[in-house]
Amino acid sequence: MAPAHDTTPSDGLDRRRFLILSAGLSLGTAAACTAAPPHPRSTTAPDGRLRPEAEQDAPGTADWRLTSTGPPDAVAGYTDRVSVTPGEPFGLHVSTTATAFRVSAFRVGWYDGKQARRIWASGRVPGRARPAPRLLGATRTVRADWPVTLPVDTAGWPEGAYLLRLEADTGHQRYVPLIVRSTDGTGRTVLLHAPATWQAYNRWGGSSLYNGVSGAYATRSLAVSFDRPYDGEGAQKFQVYEWALVVLAEHLGIPLAYTTGVDVHRDPAVLRGAHAVVCLGHDEYWTPEQRAHVTAARDAGTNIAFLGANTCFRRVRLEAGEGADDRTVVCYKTAYRADPCYDSRPALVTTDYRLPPAADPESSLTGVLYEGYPVDAPYTVRAADHWLYQGTGVRSGDAFAHLVGVEYDRITPGAPTPGALEIIAHSPLVCDGRPSHSDSAYYTASSGAGVFATGTMRWVEGLVAGTGMRGRDHGMDARTRAFVTRTTENLLRTFAKGPATRHAPPPRANVRTVYRA
Repeated sequence: MAPAHDTTPSDGLDRRRFLILSAGLSLGTAAACTAAPPHPRSTTAPDGRLRPEAEQDAPGTADWRLTSTGPPDAVAGYTDRVSVTPGEPFGLHVSTTATAFRVSAFRVGWYDGKQARRIWASGRVPGRARPAPRLLGATRTVRADWPVTLPVDTAGWPEGAYLLRLEADTGHQRYVPLIVRSTDGTGRTVLLHAPATWQAYNRWGGSSLYNGVSGAYATRSLAVSFDRPYDGEGAQKFQVYEWALVVLAEHLGIPLAYTTGVDVHRDPAVLRGAHAVVCLGHDEYWTPEQRAHVTAARDAGTNIAFLGANTCFRRVRLEAGEGADDRTVVCYKTAYRADPCYDSRPALVTTDYRLPPAADPESSLTGVLYEGYPVDAPYTVRAADHWLYQGTGVRSGDAFAHLVGVEYDRITPGAPTPGALEIIAHSPLVCDGRPSHSDSAYYTASSGAGVFATGTMRWVEGLVAGTGMRGRDHGMDARTRAFVTRTTENLLRTFAKGPATRHAPPPRANVRTVYRA
């Protein structure tokens, strides 16, 4: 959360049919809203690796969810890498009060509605409770620093998003997220996962970039480490803001690639030649390098989708942990004058992108600007004839309750923008007693790339609204789920074809009309 204190679209559906479908629609039957069949699947990439879209023909399992987490010390773990390439080993660090545990690696996907496949399982591993974490004084960084409990070989693991399930002999379980990343995104849609944001909110060991051990903002961490487990179930941010989009994208059968913001920071190679990049539901913390690489991809013709709000709001640095590069996420936020880079390297000072000493608002990339938290409001369609809404049956003025929240973006006249923008949803709201709007916006770059921003953080959650599957419904219903699903399908299918100007109508600039600026 941002506050400092804390494609040619397929044939349409008429309105009556859309509403009938929405009454019983779930992510498992989203294809009922889609007339076009999935893209044909090829089995291997040029380098011989199994393509993620071909992986969906493999049998899945419904036994991938947690059954009991137990107390916080029952079992927990973390990997020594945010991501690996297929066949690259990693170390798993585990602490448990049980005498032994096992690990299962589940790859997330469609899998005929089961939504995961077990790729690998360990044998029984002796368990041990590890010491309490360390707190590094200057930055109040929490580190577990446990030894490697189990080295894992990923030979034969396809690219994709994984949940490692730790299974203690006591019956308690927790997740550890891992991305098996792609090295070549040519002709594919790149799903960009957000572990820096996962870690920013992580309170395992008592401290995050928002709160210290006392719960106070003043004692928060100024840097957070990947060398510790995630709190709660172990993968909450991934499950709420990313999981449902992965399942839907794989169900569509479009060519996919997987990576993380941390990896794009290091090396943008996976973006070269990609048809699209999809930023998921909550992707707040970006390094300047990541932002520059994504912007360069847009300027080379890669479509960009921002399926959340508050994206690219915080400027961060990635620094070395003990013995490993890029294991620490640094963000001083309102204490930016204490950032060691303040005097010597102002462009790297870790605070909001829009603030000095090197202000560069995110709207120059996203088109929209983050404005507020918390909010709960209907999503209100403005341009019902836009290609993104084809087949939804919506009319201008139609609203979808609770879809705008818990943070929102809007077009802000006067903020830097990349060019002509079309506002396709303009949703009235009240945030902290102040009336405003959330905007969904679309623009095209000179390269032909299309860029779409939803303006709401609940978009990915809307894909499973009313099902009880993941996240919280926030009162969203099946009608909202059908609308979000079909709109997202239109977006993904069109963007998967390459530069949007070749496959979809251009934006109709309307900011002056909407805001009378």
